[in-house]
Amino acid sequence: MKSGPRRLSLSASPPGDPEAARAAAFASARLIAAELRNAGITVNCTPVLDVPEAGAHDIIGDRAFSFDPDIVSDLGRAVVEGTLAGGVLPVIKHVPGHGRARADSHLALPQIDASPEELIAVDFRPFMALCHAPLAMTAHVLLPAFDEERPASVSPVIMGEVIRELIGLTGLVMSDDIGMEALGGPMAERAASVIAAGCDVALHCSGKFDEMREVARVVPPLDGMCAERFARAIAELGEPQAFDADQALSLVSEAAARSGSVA
Repeated sequence: MKSGPRRLSLSASPPGDPEAARAAAFASARLIAAELRNAGITVNCTPVLDVPEAGAHDIIGDRAFSFDPDIVSDLGRAVVEGTLAGGVLPVIKHVPGHGRARADSHLALPQIDASPEELIAVDFRPFMALCHAPLAMTAHVLLPAFDEERPASVSPVIMGEVIRELIGLTGLVMSDDIGMEALGGPMAERAASVIAAGCDVALHCSGKFDEMREVARVVPPLDGMCAERFARAIAELGEPQAFDADQALSLVSEAAARSGSVA
């Protein structure tokens, strides 16, 4: 797998001590949540639960916790808990998994040619472990094992049978940015397609007002199960819990020093 500048490698810090890795992951998430909450931001699109493999595109790269799905699950849970403890909602991503992709979905549609058994054993496992997270974000990837024609975000089969039933996600699911080149067609068509497939929310990130108006014309208000999932997510948004910021920063700094990474 190609890699860019190294970031904090929590899964390897310190080697052989998963409890310390979990503590550092929690502390890192708690510190970030404190900064976000102080700025009035109450949602953070973290953790990345994608499991990479050798040869995959580096768009996930060192955003991934590990090549081991169990470590990804473990540290992902710590980040979810640390984020919630800071009064911020986490968004697990990119369901059902982007780690094997050999293309950047910002620029093209990646096709992941893995069997259902391989996907369930590796890619889906962290999402299954954290299936009750309040919020999740989809991956714009093609999974021929389940749908040969439609990317996951616009596939009723993957959104329904895989993400909701097989993986078991119970929270609100948003699409990844519909402006990414993995999806084609006019912006309104993309927005309508992700909603029709089963996404609760169409995520549109360009900030271009002509696109925003186009999207707003076709997306419905939150209603029914979508509104219920949103309400359940908001109910998890509590006041930040007390914590020792200096101690948290020390844990993160120690983890970075042991792994030789940049915190």
